[in-house]
Amino acid sequence: MIGDLLPNDNWRDIARGESPLRSSRPVPKIQRAQQTVYTFLLGIVKKWPPEEVLLEFKRLFLYNVDGVTSSAIDAIYEIVFANDQAEFCNTLKRCCYILVNNWDASRQVSSIKELLAAFEEELPFRETASPTLKRLKQWVDSFRRSQDFDDLKLFVARYDRQAEEDAPWANRFTSYLLVPQYINLKNPVEQREAARALAKQLRHQFKVDLAMYVARSQSAQSVEQPPDNPTALGDDVLRLIKTVVAKRGNYSYLSLSNIFLEQVKNVSFEEFKQSLHKYLIFSADQRDSEFVQALKERLADKLDNLYKDYESQQVNDALILRTSNRVIDFLTTENRQEPSSLFVLLLSQGNPMTLVVTLLKLILISRNSRLYLEARIADLIHYYENLPEKECWWVVNFLEIFNVTFTIYAENVQYNLIHMEPSGKKRSWQDELANLDAYRVFSQLRLYRRDENEADEVVKVLDDDEAVVSLSPEKAMARSTVSTRLPGVILEVDEEITEIQV
Repeated sequence: MIGDLLPNDNWRDIARGESPLRSSRPVPKIQRAQQTVYTFLLGIVKKWPPEEVLLEFKRLFLYNVDGVTSSAIDAIYEIVFANDQAEFCNTLKRCCYILVNNWDASRQVSSIKELLAAFEEELPFRETASPTLKRLKQWVDSFRRSQDFDDLKLFVARYDRQAEEDAPWANRFTSYLLVPQYINLKNPVEQREAARALAKQLRHQFKVDLAMYVARSQSAQSVEQPPDNPTALGDDVLRLIKTVVAKRGNYSYLSLSNIFLEQVKNVSFEEFKQSLHKYLIFSADQRDSEFVQALKERLADKLDNLYKDYESQQVNDALILRTSNRVIDFLTTENRQEPSSLFVLLLSQGNPMTLVVTLLKLILISRNSRLYLEARIADLIHYYENLPEKECWWVVNFLEIFNVTFTIYAENVQYNLIHMEPSGKKRSWQDELANLDAYRVFSQLRLYRRDENEADEVVKVLDDDEAVVSLSPEKAMARSTVSTRLPGVILEVDEEITEIQV
C-alpha cells in the first residue's frame, strides 16, 4: 500500500547500517504525535469497514470526541497545542490521503466522496472556553477553504464528470491539474503517489476513448449511433488528427528534432540559442504570418538575454533542459499565476495549433521538460477555470488541441493514415494535407518494456535547481517496442490502399 510509506525517524541510520538506538537526536514531540495519528489510521483503514473508519476520522478532526483509542485524539491535541497551523494542515492533509489511497485501491469510491462531504457538513461543535478546541475548529475551517482541499477534490472530479453533463470545463483536464501535486516534493508521499496514479489513469482513459472514437466515427454505424467524443472539438478532431499524422517523412516534427540535436552537438550555448530560435520558427504555418512574426521577434529578445554568462560554454543537457523550460515559461506563464503576454498575444492571432506545435517541438528536443510544461498548463487552467467556457473558449480550444496532439506524439498509441482512393503516384505530405478527406485514420497500440525507475528519475527533473537526470545508453537500448492492434480499431477496406508510415 502507498499508505505504508510512512516517514521513519531512524531510516537514515538504518540505511547506513547503524542501529536506530545509536541515534542521539531526540524526536520532536509534534512528529511523534503525527506518527501516532498516521499509524492509527493505517491500522484501521486496512481492517475496518469504510463507514467506521470515516466515523473515527470525524471524531479526531471534526467532532473532537474520544474514539476507540485515546492516544490518537491526545496526539491531535498535542499538534494543535503546539500552535503550528502549517504542521496541523499537513497532518490533516496526509491523513486524508492515507484514506483516499487505500479506498481507491479497494474501489471504495463512495467512501472517498463521503470523506470530502464530511468537511461540508454542519459540525456539532459546542461552545467552549478552550482555546485549543477553538483553534482546532478554525484550522479545520481554514483547510476546507484552502488549495490543499481543492486538490483533494480532484480525486472525485472524474466520477462527478461521468455523472454530470454540466460539470466545469476544467474537469476535462484533471490529468494536468494533478501534475503540480506529484512533482511537489513538499507534499506527503501519499498525496504524490495518489496524484500520479490518478493522472496516469485519466491519460490512459482519454487515450483509449480517443482511439475508439476515431475508429467508430469512420464506420457506417456512426450515422445511426454517433460515438462518444472525448473532446469538445466535435468532428474537427478527426481532421486535427489527420493533419498531425500526415506530416511525416523527412519533415516530421520528430525528424526535425533529431536533425536539430545532431547539429547543435558541441556548439557554444550562444550558437545553440540562435539555432533554437530558427528551429522553433522553421516549418511554422506561413499562412499564420502574424503569429510567426510575433513569435520570431518576441522569442528572439527573450533568448538573447537568457543565461548570458554561459554563452561561451559548450551546450550540454543541463543547459538544454533549462533553456527549454524558460522558453516554455515565455510561451505559457512566467510567474506561474497568470498567462504570459506572449501566450495571450499568440492565441489572440486565432491559430492555437501553431502554438501547440511550437511547444511540441520543444518537448521533442527536451523530453524531461514535459512534466514542467504540464505543470505550466495546470497554472493556465487554474487562472481561467472560474470563467464560463463560452467566455474563455479560445483557451479551452487551445487545451483541447494540446491534449490531442500530445496524446498522438507522447503516448503509446500510434496513428496512421490509409489512403482510400487508388493512386498510381507518390504524393508529398503537402499534397496529402490538401486532400485529407481521401484518408482514414487507424490506430495501433505500442507496448513498451521499460524500466520502472525511469518515471521516478524523470519526475526528479523539475527545474533549474534539480539535478539533470537522463536515461543511460543501456536503458535506452533496453527499450523495445511491440506493436499490437487495438480491438475494433482497424478498418477493413476493399479498395486498393496505400499507407503513410509513421
